[in-house]
Amino acid sequence: MTTFWIFIALVVVISLMLIWVPHFRQQKMLAAEESGVRKQTNLELFNERSSVLEKELEDGLLDQTEFDALKKELEIGLLQDMKQDGDDSLDTKIQSKGILWPSVMTVCILGISGYFYQTLGAYQELSNPPQAEASPHQGMSPEQIMAQRVQMMEQQVQADPENSQAWFSLGHAYISANQFDQAIASFDKVMELVGTAAELLGPKATAMYYKNGQQMNPQIQALVDQSLALDAQDPSTLLLVGMDSFFTADYQSAINAWQTILDSGRSDIDRTAVMNAIESANMRIQAETGEMPNDSNHNPMTQATTAKTVDVEIAISPELADKVSSTDMVFIFARSTQGPKVPLAATKISANSLPVTVTLDDSTSMGGDVKLSSAENVEIIAVLSKHGSVKAQTGDLKGVVASVAVGKEAKLTLDTVVQ
Repeated sequence: MTTFWIFIALVVVISLMLIWVPHFRQQKMLAAEESGVRKQTNLELFNERSSVLEKELEDGLLDQTEFDALKKELEIGLLQDMKQDGDDSLDTKIQSKGILWPSVMTVCILGISGYFYQTLGAYQELSNPPQAEASPHQGMSPEQIMAQRVQMMEQQVQADPENSQAWFSLGHAYISANQFDQAIASFDKVMELVGTAAELLGPKATAMYYKNGQQMNPQIQALVDQSLALDAQDPSTLLLVGMDSFFTADYQSAINAWQTILDSGRSDIDRTAVMNAIESANMRIQAETGEMPNDSNHNPMTQATTAKTVDVEIAISPELADKVSSTDMVFIFARSTQGPKVPLAATKISANSLPVTVTLDDSTSMGGDVKLSSAENVEIIAVLSKHGSVKAQTGDLKGVVASVAVGKEAKLTLDTVVQ
């Protein structure tokens, strides 16, 4: 903006120079011309009077002395006239143009420029720079935003009723908007257009599942069975199976379903979300049974063959020793310092055993295809839980080792009270 104003100033200055420079140049030329005319007139008068004196000298009217005196006086008068600013002997004095005309031109240029800039320019935009474009959904609730998206998709399928992809997207939008009957109808429309497929039966079963209050019934189960018969690795159907198993506390079945999704190697799934779901199911198993997943594999032979382990010496801070109860449990996790913060290994011990050294390795993995041995450095977290929950809650004790290389040992102290 500064550059713009500098440019404007230069344009105005140049315009004013085009008015005032010729004016002052004219004044100077007129003064020089007036001075030349005055000098020429004085010289002509001097020559004329000198001729008269010489004539009178020749006619004997003046003697030489008188002639010299008068000639001397005439020369002195000429010198005095040359030094005068004005010349009253001139009948007509050259008149110069006044300052009024350039002043009027200056005011007109400034006034016209300001008027056109205010009328046609962008003065308001310079004075008030445009703000970032407001979001089209600003001030709308999530429900209103979803309703707007559904309406746009409905308009799209109305414009092109044979567009199966548009119907498919509309069905998922209906699920997000809790319009399950419309979602079921949309998936039926897609199957009418392209035929029955697992990737369509799974979403339809999901819509029916939500409509039924997240409860399985024979009709929904039949759709699930039909979908898995067509594609045993269909992610939409397996997500539904895992979700229902999780809600009914069949955590191992949920893990199996979600693990199948990860093992399928599909690129169109959110692997992090699936791994987090598996982690939650594993923690539920741990909280209910007191055993970590794959504990049956955690034996001396397995440890001997595991090249990469982390031995963690866990102790309680002396200042917090009086806060430990015999019923408390300690959960220990290892997660990579780089990439997704997904637990790579975990175990659980009784608070009565503190201080103690535990070993984390691939046999204590949380499931999935990411294991402790694949990491170079891990973060160790220990939570002394007073509520039996893996997630730290108010009053629990916590300790952290920010980073330790896999294959090394670490010391961890439970020294923080969770607020």
